Formats: sequence, structure tokens, C-alpha cells
Amino acid sequence: MMAALIAASLFIRAAHLFDGTVERRDVVLEVEGDRIKSVGSQVPAGAKVIDFGPGFTVLPGLIDCHVHLSDRADHYDPIWAFKDTPMQHAFAAVVNARRTLEAGFTSVRDLGGPPFIARDLRESIDEGFVTGPRVVASGPGISITGGHGDSLNGYSPALSGLLYPHERGFQIADGVDQVRQTVRAQIKYGVDVIKIHASGGVLSRGDQPGAPQFTFEELKAAAEEAHKAGRRIAAHAHGAQSIKDAVLAGIDSIEHGSLIDDEGIRLMKEHHTWLVSDIYDDDYILAEGPRLGLEPAQLEKERKLGQKQRDNFAKAVKGGVRVAFGTDASVYPHGDNARQFFYMVKYGLTPMQSIRAATADAAELIDRARDVGTLVPGKYADLIAVAGNPLQDVRLLEKVSFVMKGGAVIKDAR
Repeated sequence: MMAALIAASLFIRAAHLFDGTVERRDVVLEVEGDRIKSVGSQVPAGAKVIDFGPGFTVLPGLIDCHVHLSDRADHYDPIWAFKDTPMQHAFAAVVNARRTLEAGFTSVRDLGGPPFIARDLRESIDEGFVTGPRVVASGPGISITGGHGDSLNGYSPALSGLLYPHERGFQIADGVDQVRQTVRAQIKYGVDVIKIHASGGVLSRGDQPGAPQFTFEELKAAAEEAHKAGRRIAAHAHGAQSIKDAVLAGIDSIEHGSLIDDEGIRLMKEHHTWLVSDIYDDDYILAEGPRLGLEPAQLEKERKLGQKQRDNFAKAVKGGVRVAFGTDASVYPHGDNARQFFYMVKYGLTPMQSIRAATADAAELIDRARDVGTLVPGKYADLIAVAGNPLQDVRLLEKVSFVMKGGAVIKDAR
């Protein structure tokens, strides 16, 4: 259960604070219940205070816009597709949710897992039954037959319908009508966001990252259905053509964006499409993938793609594309999310821009800016503290000392 330091009137004194948009000094946050009541500079006499002196920086709780909480980074080998049950995914989700929260990520957008674990995890966390971040939940990533997301690629046709047959009605769609039905079915079962695979992938079998999968018409139908229901939609898209198709179809965010070209950058900027690029993962995949069972073909895809993704991220940043923080957590161990900040700075963002990408900007992408992302009155008292100044050394965010979610102290390792 969540640690229960919730006071009717609690004051957070911060000698140094980044509120999600600007840097401030000597700030006092008044917390009432689970939200920030006021922002000032004085603490009333006799009030309960948590004091962060000059050695610490207070920031909004971080947001990762691309995680898979029900997946494990040590289950790369394809055999796990046959061994893991939905219950094992659920157990993993509970463990990974806590690790993610304790790492300072108080909100996440979960972009794919067995149906409908992310939704159920969201509900259990909101009820206080499970400890974890606020979850914006998708269903399984929607895939074409044989595409990135079809778990039976490369296996005997005899397995069709035997391996998690209940997934396929929510995940595999071919043609405009099936796409519409699949999006509607996921919305029926309570997802917050739709995830669709516009191109091939790296860790899937039998496809190539740059290859388009869904057609423009199919992507447009998916975006229309999501938006009619008030949902955002994210597209897994490595390939240049798939990125452009997704942007023109009205998709809200491009995930990965590895092979984006100049025209794609122009279109993303013109259409205000977000880029969520997992540029830390290459290090982990190439270092640990062979030990964990990745096949040679998958490793070769990563070798060809990883540096291109980073270089194209830098081009997109220079071209003015809006960037939100997202890591594809589960490719690497959950809880290591903050390792990506270093790479975002290395490839073009300032430290402040990289942190904003995981706070104010991320909250806008996931449609939760009314509640999280900045430390202002009315928003949830979701905040973290780190020793030192991450606006000078962003790697300090890899060692979060203090985590508060909704006015409750989750971690205090000062």
C-alpha cells in the first residue's frame, strides 16, 4: 500500500526549484490533500514542513510517455511468448510500476501489453491497492497480420488461434473496416490512448523497421475513431514513409521516428506532431541482447538503426519538432528510465529542455496537463527532489532522492 504521509496542510520548502517551465529560488509549496494549494515564500509558524535546502533541486514528478509495464527486459528470447501467461504479465506490471514510481516517474503512458492489463493496473493504482505511477493506458498495439506486434511471426500456422487467441480480436486488423472495429473495441474496454504500428520494428521477427505496414487510409481511419472518442493516438513508426503517412493521417505522436527525413521533420513541425524517441535503448540492446536471447537478425536490425535514430533525433530537434520524453521501458529494465536524459542532451536538447520534455511537455502530449507536469496551484502534489542541480548535470536525475505522489511520500532517501 502507498506510504501514508498525507497531511491536511503540508509545506514543501525548496531552496531551488524547477516548476516544469522555469527555474525558481526559495519557493514554498502548500499541499492540501493530494494537490498543491498555493505557491509562495513563507511557512506559517507551527506548520508541518519538508525542507529541501540548497543542496537539493525540487522538480515535478517525471513523465515517461512510452512504457510497457507488463513486460520484462529479461524476457527477450522468443520462447517467452509461449511461456508467459497474462497472469505473469500482471505480476510483472505490479513490480515494474513500483520501480518506475520510486525512480521518480509519477505518471506514465503505457503503450501496449496483453489486453487489458494497463487499464486494470491504472484502476488498481487509482484505488490505492497497488503502488505505482498514474497510468495513461493503451490496449495492445494494433498490427497488420504478420506485422510488428503479431506474436506468431515465424511460427507454424498450426499455432494460429492457440497462442492468446483473445488478443487477436483486439490487436490484428487488416483493412479500414477492421481497423475501425479494433479501435472501437479497445475504447469499449476503457483504454485512454490508441497505439498503432505504422511500420515494422526492431525486436519483432520477419519484418523490417523501415517498411510501411498500415496504409494511409487505415491510419486515417484509426485516428478518426480515436479522436471521435476523445482519445489520443500514437504510432510506432520507424520508417520515413510511415512517419509521413501517420502525420498526414492525424496521428498525435510518432514513437521512435528512427528514419525520419527532412520532409517528415517539416510535416511534423507543421502539424504539431510530437516525437517520442527512445534513444537510450541502443546501448542496452547491443550490450545485453545476446545474453538475453535476442536473435542475430534482431541484433543486426538494431546495429543498422540505433545511431541513425540518434542522428535523426538531433535533426528533428534542430528542425523544431516538439519532443516528449519516452523510453520504451521494458526494452531495458524498468526504473532506469532517467538514463535517457543524458542522450537527449547529447543529441541536441539543453538540460532544461530535456526535463521539460518529461514534465510540462509530456503532460500536454498525454492530455493530463490539467493535473500534472508543473508545480502550480490546483495540480497534483507530484514532485521529486535530487541532490545537486540537474539543470547543470542532467544525469543527477538517475538518482532521485525523494518522491511524492498526490501528497504521499513514496520515497525519502536523503
